Amino acid sequence: MDAVPVVTHLRTLASDPQNRASIVRDRSCLAGLILFLSHQDSHVVEVALQTIHYLCENPNHCEIIKRELGMMVSLENIKNSDLSSHIKLLAQRIYMVLSVSSHMQAPNIKQNSLQFIISSANKRAKTVTLYVHGLDNLERKSLCEEALLTVKGVISFTFQMAIRRCTVRVKPDLATECLTSAISETKVLKAQQVIKNEFGNEIYVPLSSQNKEVEKSQCLPDYLPEEESPQKDLEKALTRPASKDETHGSWLNAAASFLSKTFYW
Repeated sequence: MDAVPVVTHLRTLASDPQNRASIVRDRSCLAGLILFLSHQDSHVVEVALQTIHYLCENPNHCEIIKRELGMMVSLENIKNSDLSSHIKLLAQRIYMVLSVSSHMQAPNIKQNSLQFIISSANKRAKTVTLYVHGLDNLERKSLCEEALLTVKGVISFTFQMAIRRCTVRVKPDLATECLTSAISETKVLKAQQVIKNEFGNEIYVPLSSQNKEVEKSQCLPDYLPEEESPQKDLEKALTRPASKDETHGSWLNAAASFLSKTFYW
């Protein structure tokens, strides 16, 4: 194994919420991801950031990730590096998620107050489900991620690659056309909104992606916890793609073993 397939497969595993707790609990995987953040190949750095971004969708993981030796320093280094702007923006987003998580868990903030803040934030968000034409491999998934990360008002997103779906949580004042416009800027992807008609059947709604001004994001918006994500309800109505199985567990062990033998920490 070299770095690219290891970090790519870790990202694939992390894209499934069922696998994230196992990855976060494995110190070898976390430490390996931190080392990938300083890899000479910018693609490895980007994929490692995307993996960490997935893991941070669960606020319970954030404190563990932040405490991992070298995590915050590595993110800071990327923010101040000469890497491409979208990589630095992703590092900034993760850095702010981890910083906000730590702040919100400070002793002077009561737990019930925190729950109120989180619940209120969820009520102010809306969920948009997109069918993305051309979303058929990890490279194009990365293009879609990069496009969505630049849209101001996007809170989080998850993918169901098997059915080319992307579920995006956004601030209520963000027009869905901004999402489809950003995705169309990739030149290889095109998105339609998925809604249910009066008979309860899913239909695809084509949205204009032309001449729609997209406000680019320069900082991280409020981040919502994964536990209350509407994605759970969506999965009940859809055929669930392949989820974690025995091969995932064995591969994760193999990856952790590879990282342990390759790096020193």
